[in-house]
Amino acid sequence: MTGTLKGLLIGCGFFARNQLHAWSETDGAEIVAVCDRDAERARSYAAEFGIPAWHDTADILSSGSFDFVDICTTMETHEELVALAVRHRVPVIVQKPFAPDIDTCRRIVANAAAAGVPVMVHENFRFQKVFRRIRDILDSGEIGELTFGRLSWRNAIDVYSNQPYLLKTKRFMIMDVGIHMLDLARFLFGDAGEVSCFTQSVKEGLAGEDAATILLRHDDKATSIVDVSYAAHRFPNPFPQTLGEIEGRQGTIQILEGEVLLIHSQGKQRRETIADDGRAWTSAPWIQIQDSVPRTQQHFIDALRRGGNFETSAEDSLKTYALAEAAYRSAEAGRVIDARNL
Repeated sequence: MTGTLKGLLIGCGFFARNQLHAWSETDGAEIVAVCDRDAERARSYAAEFGIPAWHDTADILSSGSFDFVDICTTMETHEELVALAVRHRVPVIVQKPFAPDIDTCRRIVANAAAAGVPVMVHENFRFQKVFRRIRDILDSGEIGELTFGRLSWRNAIDVYSNQPYLLKTKRFMIMDVGIHMLDLARFLFGDAGEVSCFTQSVKEGLAGEDAATILLRHDDKATSIVDVSYAAHRFPNPFPQTLGEIEGRQGTIQILEGEVLLIHSQGKQRRETIADDGRAWTSAPWIQIQDSVPRTQQHFIDALRRGGNFETSAEDSLKTYALAEAAYRSAEAGRVIDARNL
């Protein structure tokens, strides 16, 4: 693909505003239409972002007017919408979680692969600046072969006001944030197989879990712990920061509040502070996540234009989803589950 790619965004909900701001900064792409079942919401977003067209049905994909589609809807709609895009041979970037269950994920992947239509999952945590920097440090060999890590995302942000459907979501915390963290664990430590998990429902009245602790054994025998919670009361609230540490045979990286890295190596330590991008449309406390969205979308467009692979392709994301599925099965069964055997 060459020239400026024309896109359709489907789903004008809470997070779509970040994606529309990000698309306005993405080189080689522009959103030329938005779509939502709520016609007034679609019209409002189109007016706010200066987008020339809006629609209340995704059937507009059949028009042949689009080079890609950004599906920013809840997971229950993904199979139908991706299938529609695939039928009209329109490349897709789709929100996580990929689908409600692993069998649906596999159907989506198989359908797209059979048609040769590229699909990427919008996993933006690995595109946060702090984790791109950590990846560079790991690749340099400074702390040696990895042995252990902990990635912790614990806060008490009120997610229910903007996304009230989460109160009734039976698979909640692991699918909402845990799946981001599992993708991040794979990005930093490599693929994993054995999974052990405990879940909790701390807030009264929830249909699902709002906290989870997951232990992974990676293919290179390193272990990592992913712990996530929407019920951890700390002041000031660390949202949306991921904290923790990464240990290697020659050193350690600590991930501290304020997007600070403390690197221990060769008997010394140094501190690196990762500055935000200074975008006019970002605002605290969301800046760290908001800054990652343009990088996620730029990666999608660059790969489309070059014909390269997505880091979080639909196929690759099956491995992340398998870890989430294994976590739920482990919590239910009370034993270790091998994600590779699902």
